[in-house]
Amino acid sequence: MDADLKTLLVEFVEKVGLLKKDMKQKPEFERYEARFLRIEQKFSSLAESIATNDPEYAKLLRRAWQMPGISLAFRNAEHQKKLKSERTED
Repeated sequence: MDADLKTLLVEFVEKVGLLKKDMKQKPEFERYEARFLRIEQKFSSLAESIATNDPEYAKLLRRAWQMPGISLAFRNAEHQKKLKSERTED
């Protein structure tokens, strides 16, 4: 899997994870809880499949699902480091 596709998948999983987190705080979450459980089951299957070839990437995906805010913060920090190093090279 190429790097761009990996990044897009992590970003997608973060967005769904953030939605799940926001929905849990709403009173109508019970109405959607079963759907989120099925999404989580499918995600777990995907992560397990990826883990056979790329365990580190599967770990990133799991973090993006379980702790989307932290995952996003780590990605932002890495992006800021990259921008800073590019500025110092110029």
